[in-house]
Amino acid sequence: MPSELFVVGLNWRTAPVSVREKLAFHDEELEACLTALVSQELLEEVVILSTCNRVEIYGCTSKSSPASAVSQATSQVRAFFGQSRSYPAEKLADVLYEHQERDAVRHIFQVAAALDSMVVGESQILGQLKAAYGAASQYNTIGVMLGRCMERAFGVAKRVRTETGISRGAANVSSVAVELAKRVFGDLSGKNVLVVGAGKMSALAARHLRADGAAQICVTNRSPAKAEALAEEIDGIARPWEELEHEISKADVIITSTGAREPVLTKKLMKRAMKMRRYKSCFVMDIAVPRDVEVAVGKIEGVYLFDMDDLERLVAENLKERSREAEAASALVESEVIGFDTWMRQQQVVPTIRALREHFHDVAMAEVDRSLAGIQKTQDPAQQEEMVRRLGRSIANKLLHTPMNALKQDGEVELLAKATHQLFSLSTNADEDSDTSAAVSEVVVGTQKKA
Repeated sequence: MPSELFVVGLNWRTAPVSVREKLAFHDEELEACLTALVSQELLEEVVILSTCNRVEIYGCTSKSSPASAVSQATSQVRAFFGQSRSYPAEKLADVLYEHQERDAVRHIFQVAAALDSMVVGESQILGQLKAAYGAASQYNTIGVMLGRCMERAFGVAKRVRTETGISRGAANVSSVAVELAKRVFGDLSGKNVLVVGAGKMSALAARHLRADGAAQICVTNRSPAKAEALAEEIDGIARPWEELEHEISKADVIITSTGAREPVLTKKLMKRAMKMRRYKSCFVMDIAVPRDVEVAVGKIEGVYLFDMDDLERLVAENLKERSREAEAASALVESEVIGFDTWMRQQQVVPTIRALREHFHDVAMAEVDRSLAGIQKTQDPAQQEEMVRRLGRSIANKLLHTPMNALKQDGEVELLAKATHQLFSLSTNADEDSDTSAAVSEVVVGTQKKA
């Protein structure tokens, strides 16, 4: 029985975060869990992918498994989920899904290409999948079939990213903010950033800006302790709230999210600050609700003001564009699935091809060995030719004996006959014989020269 691929898992569509965190696998337990899974009778290869948005087990049944082993294997994996996570089996049934064979391959390719992600086209999942593959390789729980599938999945992901626009355009508010800042400055290297307030989204945006080359990040907050804590978290510098105007005058990028009921960055304040910086460009991202920046600030020379509505609108436009590109990416994935499915089917006949080759070789060599002694004893070309002809007939008869008997038996006669015609490209004309005299003559001439 050939090996069969399958997937058992859950994701953000089927389970809330409260369930996903209970069923997640941590790095320190991967070795024990992978080893426990492949020690089961039906499982030969296993990979565990565990992220904040999905927990999936990719598996492959062993070559010695009986027919329909894949269904039994997925049941074993479902049971393992419940036992290893101490989670009730009846609750698992509502959140777990499974895919087998071609559907499993399609799912793995879609995951790698970020077509099955909460944010279509995001790049993080590919790295996580590669890490899962690396762990399985390290603990020797991956082999030819699943290994080839995972490696092809990485290739599919690369094709999707290079041949479609699915990953173009930021897909979250913090990334969009950086994208907009780049439009203003072109390059963020050496730019100074001011974070007003201590919100989580501000911190995330500041990290993105730092990663893109921002020189210095200052944090100011009415609470000095909160300013210090956030500054330490994002490798920045805390500044007193009383110095807000001075800090604005030095900042190229301002991110504000204070939670104040009234605007913090007023038109008067920003005018004074912009005058101090000689109206050099200043990008202001107001991610507070209610807003921290007066609308009129956007009309000041050199100020580029964006609020949450602007950012979310750009995110929506980018995601819409990604959705359009996802159609092209899905078509690409499907062509790759068909190609991999063809490869899997070819692997199923490899043992048969090997056995057929060995059988034909053994029969031919046995007849050759038996005939060589007689050929070497005579110098008569006519006798040698007859012996070679007899050798050809003997090999042909030995090879044809079993299949011809099978064709004569009751049963699927038409099916066997059709398969025989396809396998050997036989002529449909029953009276047409193959003439092998030319081939035989070549063998005779060769034998005479040796003699």
